[in-house]
Amino acid sequence: MSELLEEEELSIALKKCPEWDFEKTYITRTVEFEEFTDGIDFVNDVGEIAEEAQHHPDINIKHTKITLKLTTHDVGGVTDLDIQLAQRIDNLVD
Repeated sequence: MSELLEEEELSIALKKCPEWDFEKTYITRTVEFEEFTDGIDFVNDVGEIAEEAQHHPDINIKHTKITLKLTTHDVGGVTDLDIQLAQRIDNLVD
């Protein structure tokens, strides 16, 4: 199991994924697409890498806006697993 990142570690880690914001016990990113189906394709791609990593985000779909939330529930906050998955998700978007 991954360990909870301390405040300073989290600050450094978030520099690797600047599109993500820290909120309480999770990191979040919203991505907007031109078409609803583009967003659904993105969600399916996220699902594949999440399954591969065995670490799953919370996903909220509102038409063309997809909001992802990452946290490691077992430790109650953000860990390296979340940062690694955020970076992989960023690769899908960028």
